[in-house]
Amino acid sequence: MSTTLDTTPKLRSSGEVVDQIIAKDIHQEVEEDPPKTKKRTASYFNVIFSGFALLSDGYQSGVISFINLLMTEIYGTTIFNADMSSRLSYALFVGAIVGQLGFGLIIDRVGRKIGLILTTALVILGAAMSAASSGTTPTGLLWMMVVARGVLGVGVGGEYPCSSVSAGESADDVAPGKRGALFVLVTNFVIDLGYVVSAIVVVILLAIFKDRLEPVWRLALGLGVIPPLSVLYFRLKMADSKRYQQGALQKKVPYWLIFKKYWSRILLTAGLWFAYDAVSFPNGVFSTIIIDTAAPGGTLIQTAAWNVLLYAFYLPGAIGGALVVDRIGRRKTLALGLFLQGIVGMILGGTYAPLSTNCFPMFVVPLGEFGPGDCMGLNAMELFPTAVRGTGYGIAAAMGKVGATVGTLAFKPMQEAMGIRGPFLVGSAISLLASVVAFFLLPDVGPDFLAEQDVSFKAYLQEQGYDITYLGLNKPKTYSSTDNNARNAD
Repeated sequence: MSTTLDTTPKLRSSGEVVDQIIAKDIHQEVEEDPPKTKKRTASYFNVIFSGFALLSDGYQSGVISFINLLMTEIYGTTIFNADMSSRLSYALFVGAIVGQLGFGLIIDRVGRKIGLILTTALVILGAAMSAASSGTTPTGLLWMMVVARGVLGVGVGGEYPCSSVSAGESADDVAPGKRGALFVLVTNFVIDLGYVVSAIVVVILLAIFKDRLEPVWRLALGLGVIPPLSVLYFRLKMADSKRYQQGALQKKVPYWLIFKKYWSRILLTAGLWFAYDAVSFPNGVFSTIIIDTAAPGGTLIQTAAWNVLLYAFYLPGAIGGALVVDRIGRRKTLALGLFLQGIVGMILGGTYAPLSTNCFPMFVVPLGEFGPGDCMGLNAMELFPTAVRGTGYGIAAAMGKVGATVGTLAFKPMQEAMGIRGPFLVGSAISLLASVVAFFLLPDVGPDFLAEQDVSFKAYLQEQGYDITYLGLNKPKTYSSTDNNARNAD
């Protein structure tokens, strides 16, 4: 039996009726609810357009590697040197951390809809500015692109809590009992698909324009506006999810009470995401080996074409995780994925030389997506109540980005000190440790877990003396701690 970090106190008898009423509000339709068919249709659109927006995030993250290659080819290493390349790559990264933290808070305090609209606008603006980058000198052009990618990063980072939380809260209406699979397919799978699309687009553009590289990079960046533009109208018309309308907490937020109850889950979700992203950097080493082995000294279009295949290997892992996440549970899926990643990493560390010269180790790519790639966002979405779900998700996702930065910066020093095998062996040890932590500390999540979370949170606040009438956007009823008032409210 797994040990969880849930610190929910036992309810006093005076709160039992309140508990029942809140549960009724969450599980049943009340008189003022929209018809079930209309509600389900809205949920379908919510899930679909959340996922399609995340396609742009995967695209923008994937296309930058090709932009770096194109800029090196156009301007050479004197102007587009290692420092400028790093600025261009990390601009999106830094912006994403700001967006994840900021919009995680915004969608909890202001609303899901306003967060989705703002992130969509930022992604459109940032992508358009990137494609239109110009300057009186090549360096000026590159600096404008760095700034534009930073703006884009805030929108891309904000999409993670906004789209993921929105899709997760509507998934139960679309596919009851299969929230995990649906969430994975419209988030992690779609993000991975965005990487594939970015490589395909570059291949097509290079085939069209050949040696004229400026229209290639401008169009590659500019086409990233299509997914957010396609969902903007819907997001302007959509409403906040029913779950958010019932469980929102926009005024007099008891931050200390929230921290006391959920600090352990914040630490758990953020720590696991940090560890996974920090140890994923060996895959980047093998991607270089794969392409160098398959197309040594290849042209730009050959390199991009091989990246299509390499990125495509992420998709089976994401689909595999979606197929099992509701059957064996999030805890076991995540622990199994991390364990397999750790074992394979040990093998790679021990057999690096023959693998790097005699075969294409593409089989290692799906493993990370199968467990941790699929479950990190799912855990961050599910393990917090509606009132703070965006904030919890944003913190965990931002720590993942920090972990990726730490892993990238630590790779070369570790390689110099321990040899090329060192990063694989250290990363594998971290993966195995994270697997143990996930297996023993993550709670088991069932189909009703989101509703139960809200019940537990409201009851906890009531026990602590907090006025729970502040919960929810529309409050035609007033809950009280006394049995009589509770019955009257029903």
